[in-house]
Amino acid sequence: MTKTAADPAPVSAFDWPPLIVANAPNGATRTKADHPALPMTAAELARAAAESLEAGASLLHFHVRDAEGRHLLDADAYRDASAAIRAAVGDRLVLQITSEAAGRYKAPEQMAVVRDVKPEAVSLALREIIPDEAAETAAADFFAFVRRERIFTQIILYSADDVVRYGALKARGVLGEGQDFPLFVLGRYTTGQISQPSDLLPFLAAGAQTAPLWSMCAFGPKENACATVAAGLSGHVRVGFENNLFAPDGTVAPNNAAQVQRACDAARALGRPLANADMARKLMA
Repeated sequence: MTKTAADPAPVSAFDWPPLIVANAPNGATRTKADHPALPMTAAELARAAAESLEAGASLLHFHVRDAEGRHLLDADAYRDASAAIRAAVGDRLVLQITSEAAGRYKAPEQMAVVRDVKPEAVSLALREIIPDEAAETAAADFFAFVRRERIFTQIILYSADDVVRYGALKARGVLGEGQDFPLFVLGRYTTGQISQPSDLLPFLAAGAQTAPLWSMCAFGPKENACATVAAGLSGHVRVGFENNLFAPDGTVAPNNAAQVQRACDAARALGRPLANADMARKLMA
């Protein structure tokens, strides 16, 4: 059939931004008592990173631990873990450290470790880094540093109200110039922390203008359903044992790579291409 000017142009995979699939393999509180494959040491993180890369991940969001297995914000520990991961995967994953408080740290300590490490990427919970108006001056100085160092910033948002506040802080310049990569945490304060795909809707309604590039994470066996919906709505996804140990059928997942594989398979079923690390860097820059 002859194509006319009125016919729509064909849609190709290149019209859809490649999907950044992040793996969060361990989190702040889980231990091997929760799952024997949960990585806690630098060597275990390196192995999990290589497996997640093979499954299709382009970003690794990781926590480090002290000798007792507790969540740790320590520059040397981050450098050791990062070196082990880089030895395993080179630059084929974006490495994102966390600044999570986890009940142990305050904003000055959280910002200090980022200044010391100067990581490629960092996640920053808005509620923790800027808990109130009095914290804005110190936060503005910190974000100016982050922008100068060209650190990829992921702003953690737990509710639609957080999204609105993020937009206001961004508009007033507190967060500095440049793109962020907000993470919508679905179901963080619901009973049992079990997420549903519909949990994404209030975030999108609140952030349609302020967060054009966004990702999400979810709790419980519907993690992959949430990730699939997010991928279909042009968002990006973070999966892994930090938030969810289960397969969609409720059985325990064997490892982090299995969670990554499910998210990647869902994206392929939608026809959405996957980002490699260099594509992810371009999207976040």
